[in-house]
Amino acid sequence: MHPTVLCRLTILLVVLAITTNASAANPQLVEYKQASGAKLHLHVFYPDGWKATDKRPAAVFFFGGGWNGGTPKQFYPQCEHLAAQGYVAAAAEYRVKSRNKTTPFECVADGKSAVRWMRANATKLGIDPEKIIAGGGSAGGHVAACTGTIEKLDDPQDDASVSSVPNAMVLFNPVIDTSKAGFGYGVLRKRFKEISPVEHVRKGIAPTIIFVGTADTTTPAAGDRTFRDRMKAAGNRCELHEYEGKKHGFFNRSRDAKSYNDTIKKMDAFLKSLGYH
Repeated sequence: MHPTVLCRLTILLVVLAITTNASAANPQLVEYKQASGAKLHLHVFYPDGWKATDKRPAAVFFFGGGWNGGTPKQFYPQCEHLAAQGYVAAAAEYRVKSRNKTTPFECVADGKSAVRWMRANATKLGIDPEKIIAGGGSAGGHVAACTGTIEKLDDPQDDASVSSVPNAMVLFNPVIDTSKAGFGYGVLRKRFKEISPVEHVRKGIAPTIIFVGTADTTTPAAGDRTFRDRMKAAGNRCELHEYEGKKHGFFNRSRDAKSYNDTIKKMDAFLKSLGYH
């Protein structure tokens, strides 16, 4: 091969490699809602070979940040992983206090809107409307948990004929108990029970897996244990995985790659047992 042609071919391959890597890290932004003067998007990761006619499992993740801040990029690694497994996975934007002057109640309403939007648009997303997973970490784990446990707090602008309830939940050190023993009581005060997942366990809650560190003083493991016990007493499936000595946020890949990989492995096994993999 002529050296000039070889050189051009090499450059082309490098460009293609860069483009491929960039596309894997740059999801498609899809608007799912407008509220408080803000446009809210899902950062959607599609699997290879995806078609709108597919009926793939789906997941939507909510970032942590104490209902005050945070970014959907926190859950890009989990989304990329699930997309590689054939899922349509999304990291959701939702309103927070620092940007939108909102309360945890609006956070939950947005979480419900996101799940509902995905189900309503299943034929466009190429997903199975009965295989939608809600996941998240810390305050985002609270948002996800509330979509599966709280029967009210939906956005009145939403189409209530479409369910906002996920079919499974994957929760990373979630705010599961908003009492004085948990997290958020100082913000919620007398309304804490309205929005505390542990207070709303009943028969029929979606299968759930929870990851928490035993040294977590932000969202103590005691609340997750109570949630698990109440779930099982109600006849629901709930797996709780405790990580000895780990603190809040241990599941993030950028913070603890070993723990991140282990949570991914256990998440995969859980979803496979539900028939999603």
